[in-house]
Amino acid sequence: MEALVTGGAGFIGSHLCEALLAAGYGVVAVDDLSTGSPANLLGLLDQPRFRFVRGSVLDADLVADLVADSDRVFHLAAAVGVHTIVDDPLDSLRTNLEGTRVVLDAALRHDRRVLLTSTSEVYGKNAVDSLSEDADRVLGSPMVARWSYAAAKGIDELIARTHWERHGLRAVVVRLFNTVGPRQTGRYGMVVPRLVGQALRDQALTVYGDGDQTRCFCHVDDIVPALIALLETPAAYGQAVNLGNPQEISMLDLAGVVLRLTGSRSEIELIPYQRAYGTGYEDMRRRVPDITRAERLIGFAPEHDLDRIVKDIAEYEPMRATLDALRWTPPATSPLTAAVPRVVSNGTADLTGAGTP
Repeated sequence: MEALVTGGAGFIGSHLCEALLAAGYGVVAVDDLSTGSPANLLGLLDQPRFRFVRGSVLDADLVADLVADSDRVFHLAAAVGVHTIVDDPLDSLRTNLEGTRVVLDAALRHDRRVLLTSTSEVYGKNAVDSLSEDADRVLGSPMVARWSYAAAKGIDELIARTHWERHGLRAVVVRLFNTVGPRQTGRYGMVVPRLVGQALRDQALTVYGDGDQTRCFCHVDDIVPALIALLETPAAYGQAVNLGNPQEISMLDLAGVVLRLTGSRSEIELIPYQRAYGTGYEDMRRRVPDITRAERLIGFAPEHDLDRIVKDIAEYEPMRATLDALRWTPPATSPLTAAVPRVVSNGTADLTGAGTP
């Protein structure tokens, strides 16, 4: 069984590649390394059933070839992170809309099962106690770049659903609620690794807004097995499925948990949204998943609590510092690049380039 993972050098993608290999799959990871990092795949270099392709999901010919050679497709590649979306909304829209269309069209053409990762962002500012998959979407103005990611992902979901309804594409949409864990970087706005990194450096823990807004966090080790299980569950085809941990916590309380578990002497500093993201930024007060559908389909039940999440991220930080210092890139003779070199337009193999871990 061969699996293709788009965004395979990313935080979730690299964990998924590991899990698929452990389950006996052959794995091809494709990533343009814009936010992913080859360092995330260091542990896979000696795996004979693993191959990496440096390339973009916007490259329709490349994607078609990779999908044709795969039995399962996990589409994780996307422009992610609040900073990424706010700073470059046009490029983010192109990646998220066109990239998904390319992958889904290839999966339909070759009759492959495909899982599309979406996001809790699609619910926008809906602040009900527990968001089911059928809950209303409450988005802000289309003039605010903040909501472009939610808009694009909503359209991605519609494309997947329509392919299933009209053409029988075996597609599953997964809405992730703040997946966190080792290898995740705070560089693109992810709050838990950012706070943990600040605490370990005894810097002020920067909490945006008033800190009373709440979120729910789920360990990547709970999410990844669920992704694999859902793609093997025919009852999930054509559906959107929430994956997350319903344990809710305010951002101020989250900062307190980080301080307690790291033993940091840092102070907590409240930062206005305008200073963090610029004028016009909008946030939502809370976002809690209803995971009843995932429980029914695959018996989904998160096992890792927030303390475990923070501890695992804190334990990984020294490794991140080492990788940052090395600025590691895969050598030309590495199986990471040599197994499936990316052939660029002039016919030469592109084996260069590093991302940021």
